[in-house]
Amino acid sequence: MLKHLNNAPMSPTRMVILGAGGFLGRALKRDLAREGIETLALARDDLDLERPGAGRLVAQTIRPDDSVVLLSALTPDRGRDIATLMRNLTMVQNFCAAGPECAQVIYLSSDAVYPLSQAKISEVTCAAPDDLYGSMHKVREVMLQNTLKSPLAILRSSMLYGPDDTHNSYGPNRFRRQAVEEGQITLGGEGEETRDHVLVDDAAAVVRLCATHRSVGTLNIATGSSASFMDVARLVARQFDEPIEIKTSSRRSPISYRSFDTTACLHAFPTFHFTPLEKGLADVHIASLEPAGA
Repeated sequence: MLKHLNNAPMSPTRMVILGAGGFLGRALKRDLAREGIETLALARDDLDLERPGAGRLVAQTIRPDDSVVLLSALTPDRGRDIATLMRNLTMVQNFCAAGPECAQVIYLSSDAVYPLSQAKISEVTCAAPDDLYGSMHKVREVMLQNTLKSPLAILRSSMLYGPDDTHNSYGPNRFRRQAVEEGQITLGGEGEETRDHVLVDDAAAVVRLCATHRSVGTLNIATGSSASFMDVARLVARQFDEPIEIKTSSRRSPISYRSFDTTACLHAFPTFHFTPLEKGLADVHIASLEPAGA
């Protein structure tokens, strides 16, 4: 659950984004610019948290009145093995070694910390990850909780989608690419699994709200409305003028269902509303058709 340290929302003096070159980082940078919030956006080329001495650079960069958003991570498309796990842990080890004392730290975790067998999830659900990626996020959470003196907010995001994602993760982003490149969408099994899909711009807005409220605690970023991958594929296919074939395949893993109780998010930010999936996918399709830089 989140607790707000600001009695009323107030823009931070400055927001520092570590991992600003990633999918969510770019969306957050755009969001903060629209809101007129001073931002220091640092991509990997600017500050590589894996490198020796990165902690010293963090300490030199972060000011006491900064709100820091920690997005830096190697995503599953970069590897799900032990070597990738250790690289991800090194990033947070170096960040913690800096011991930054600032107005707030916001860490972007993942709903992968929850077991796939858990059908209904809330902030009180036990975090018991099934794989190395989820374990990495849980360990990083504990590292931050046990070393930072600054107020800490942990945001566990469900699946993100948007027009410029490069991860090609299974779901809306991959389905749209398949439709464009192959004229078809291929599902795992019959696409029965259900997941909660969040427009990346909405996730960025939640991060900003946590900063303006100077929130502490844990919150899931989820819409509260889950859809099967078959339904998602049909919504993606509907955006195209030409017919898009939806193909099924032999199942390689057990069917799992996932949905979220979003009571905590509604309580924390009662005036914020997530974009419905159908509208979000339509908006993404339109944005993807626009020339780069438009």
